[in-house]
Amino acid sequence: MIADASLGRYWTIAAFSAINFIGMCILTLSASVPALTPTKCVASSCPSATAAQSAVFFFGLYLVALGVGGINPCISSFGANQFDDTDPMERVQKGFFFNWFYFSVNIGALISSSLIVWIQDNVGWSLGFGVPSLLMGVAIVSFFSGSPLYRFQKPGGSPITRICQVLVASFRKWNLMVPTDSSLLYETQDEYSVIEGSRKLEHSEELKWLDKAAMMSENDMTTRDLFNPWKICTITQVEELKILIHIIPPASLSMLDAGNVIFWVPVYDRIIVPFARKYTGKERGFSELQRIAIGLFLSVLCMSAAAVVEMKRLQLARELGLVDQDVAVPLSILWQIPQYMLLGAADFFAYVGRLEFFYNQSPDAMRTLCSAVPLLTAGLGNYLSSLILTIVTYLTTKGGKAGWIANNLNEGHLDYFFWFLSGLSTINMLMFILCAKKYRQKKSS
Repeated sequence: MIADASLGRYWTIAAFSAINFIGMCILTLSASVPALTPTKCVASSCPSATAAQSAVFFFGLYLVALGVGGINPCISSFGANQFDDTDPMERVQKGFFFNWFYFSVNIGALISSSLIVWIQDNVGWSLGFGVPSLLMGVAIVSFFSGSPLYRFQKPGGSPITRICQVLVASFRKWNLMVPTDSSLLYETQDEYSVIEGSRKLEHSEELKWLDKAAMMSENDMTTRDLFNPWKICTITQVEELKILIHIIPPASLSMLDAGNVIFWVPVYDRIIVPFARKYTGKERGFSELQRIAIGLFLSVLCMSAAAVVEMKRLQLARELGLVDQDVAVPLSILWQIPQYMLLGAADFFAYVGRLEFFYNQSPDAMRTLCSAVPLLTAGLGNYLSSLILTIVTYLTTKGGKAGWIANNLNEGHLDYFFWFLSGLSTINMLMFILCAKKYRQKKSS
C-alpha cells in the first residue's frame, strides 16, 4: 500500500531492503559479539539469554520480517513493470518473467534450506547469519546498479482512500437509480485516468450499485462538487473496487516445494506451452485462471497419492506385526516420489498462475496491494491448517482412541487424514471453478 500510495515500488523495495539488511546485520552481531551472545552451555546446564540479549535478537528478527513484508509484494510487480503491455513481444516475455522469477525464488529457498542450514548446524550461527547478510548486501548493490535501465510507474495515491471514496459516494446516492446508459456516468475526457500512472478501465455490468458513486446528481452540478472525490468518483475508480472484489474469491492457498518447481518451470516453458498453444490458441498456452485450476486439480491428486501410499504403509505394518511397535515400516521412500512430483507441479501452476493473474487483472495503481493478496491467503491458510489439524486430532482421539494422527503412526490412520484433505481440496477446486466461470476479465481502454 505504501508503494501504491506514495513511495512507488522502486523506493519501497530500496527502503525495505535496507531495513532487511540492517536486521540481518543485527542478527549476525547477536550471534557473534560475546556481550550479545548467551553464555555457552556447561554440561546439561544452559544459562538463559539476558533481557538485553533477547531484545537485540528480536529487534533484528522483527526488522527482517518488516523488510521481507515490504519487499515481497513489490518485487514481482516492479519486475513486470519493465515490460510494455502494448508490445506483443514484451507481453509474451512478461509471461516468461513470472515463471523465471518464481524459479529464482525457489533457487534461493533451496540454498537457504540446504547450504545455509548446514552452515548454521556445522559452523555456527555467526556465519549462518553472516552469509545471508552479505548476500543481501550484494543484492541491494545489484538492484541499485540497474537503476538507469528501469522503467518507473508513478504512485497513484492510496488505494484504500479511493476504495473508501467509492463506498462513501455510492452510499450518499443510495436512493438514486443507476442509469442503463453507462455513458452518463462520470469519467474524465483525458487519455489517462485521474489516478497517476494508471490507464482508464472500461465500465462493467457487475455490482451496479457501486456505479452510483460515478453518477452526477443535480446537487453535484449545482454545488460544483465534480472535483470532490468523496461525492463523485470516476468510472475507473469504481471499476478498481469491482475488480478487487472479483479478484479475492479466486485466490487459492499457497503450496511450496522448491526442488520440483525448479524442475517444472523449464518443462512448462519449453514443452507444455508450445504443445498447449496449438490447441488453445493462447500465446501462453493457458490463461491464468486455467493454470490455477490445473494446480488445484493436481493438489487433489497429490493428496490422493499420499493417502494411497499411507494405505500401503499401514497394510505392510499389519502384515509384519508392527502395528503396536513405534518403529519405521520397511517401505522405500521412493514411493513418495509421485506425490512430490504432483506437489511441485501443483505449486508451479497455482502459484505462478496467481502471481500473473493478480498482476494482469489488478488496476494499474493497485498492483502492489493486489499482489499482496496471495501472500495474505497463504498466511491465512497456515492458520487454517493448524486449526484443521487441531479439530481432527480432538475429534478422532475421543474415548481414548489413538486418533488419525497418533504418536505411533502405525496405530493411527494418517491415510484417512490425507483422504480428508483430498476432499477439502476437491471442494476448494470446485468453488474456484465456480468463481472463475463468473469472473470477468479487466478491460482497459
